[in-house]
Amino acid sequence: MLSDYIIPGNRIELQTYSSGYSDNSGDRKSYASKIYDILSEERIDVMMPMEKGQLQLLPVDGIYNIVFYSDKGLLQCTGRVEDRYRSNNMYILTLELTSPLSKLQRREYYRFSCAINFKFRSLSDEEDEAIKDSPFFSIDGDLPMAKGMIVDISGGGIRFIASERMAENTRLYICYQLPQKGVLKDYRIIGQILKTRELENKQGSFEHRVKYTNIDEDDREDIIHYIFEEERKMMRRS
Repeated sequence: MLSDYIIPGNRIELQTYSSGYSDNSGDRKSYASKIYDILSEERIDVMMPMEKGQLQLLPVDGIYNIVFYSDKGLLQCTGRVEDRYRSNNMYILTLELTSPLSKLQRREYYRFSCAINFKFRSLSDEEDEAIKDSPFFSIDGDLPMAKGMIVDISGGGIRFIASERMAENTRLYICYQLPQKGVLKDYRIIGQILKTRELENKQGSFEHRVKYTNIDEDDREDIIHYIFEEERKMMRRS
């Protein structure tokens, strides 16, 4: 039964439809939500997604990849928006599940819009070689670093804006802070630039997409926890 795997209250992601799941999701849009009710083996109600305090009115008949964060692990299927309605001042989507649930084999991460100041620098050739031999080689944190702004973050990487254009495939040493249990915690991560572009509406500013290549798994779980805590806060405020 469907309820053996997912239950009301489970977090989900609705991702604009793609024929496969991969770590390189490009510009595929994701929406955070949670299960409101299980109607049958093929139909569920979920909360209407919110983004920056605004309801996201996903279109009826829209097709989405659905990722479920359940006690059984990460599960996936495809679904269609069958209906949307309001009940007791809550906005609900009814989803028809159009494929069986399956384990999500290749882990993806929801990208959360934010504005976080951070520091970064490119790795030297010597550091890059050392990390290849020892993934958790200690990086010198006292060297000069550039400043930028993280504009979205996930358990898999960041997107940031900076005045310096970095070449694609450059490996970076990244430092930022996130609140955890009421205090700020430092995160020091190695990443690789996947894509770079100059912002059309802000000449001299460059957007960079970065994938983490060396990250402690406890730190990754911290980041995911931070994202969903922030999403919950936004949903409560709305």
